[in-house]
Amino acid sequence: MMFSDKPTLTGKRVVLRPVGPEHADGLWELVRDPETRRLTGSHAEFHHEATRIWYSTRGEQNDRLDLAICDAADGSYAGEIVLNDLDIHNVSCNLRIALVGPRVYGRGFGTEATRLVLAHAFETVGIHRIALEVFAFNARAHHVYEKVGFVREGVLRDALRWDGEWHDAIVMSVLASDWSAHRGHPAIGGASR
Repeated sequence: MMFSDKPTLTGKRVVLRPVGPEHADGLWELVRDPETRRLTGSHAEFHHEATRIWYSTRGEQNDRLDLAICDAADGSYAGEIVLNDLDIHNVSCNLRIALVGPRVYGRGFGTEATRLVLAHAFETVGIHRIALEVFAFNARAHHVYEKVGFVREGVLRDALRWDGEWHDAIVMSVLASDWSAHRGHPAIGGASR
């Protein structure tokens, strides 16, 4: 499959490492943070042992790439970024990212991690299209996705019910041709569409 290689990707702020059981405590922190749960629309309940098992089995999955976002300064776990839902016939996949919570928000980790993963997916793996969904109330994430070149495609109305209220999800994507034109900096290079 397309994601059999599990690389370590290094930037200035973050190092993306293949997830393993050594990152389970970080994932446990992530799935328990109320703000992260709201931003990702996660209603699921998790158990600590399940997070260890989950991360210990991701390296065996050739149809996805799960990377821990680690602070380049001290190596601490800051979140995860994942390419999943691989469609090999249409050379496309989904991207999702989650940070552990407010202690790492606003430090540029999400932006750099996303650019690193997009570069790998388009330039090394040969992906054609990467899509995602972001809830309409998550302005910070929406801004990051636009900043790195994702283009808004549409809206899934009332896709999430959270605390008794309905919220839309915005569908976005970036194509290999977009990436080729701007390399994650559309304000500089301009998107192809």
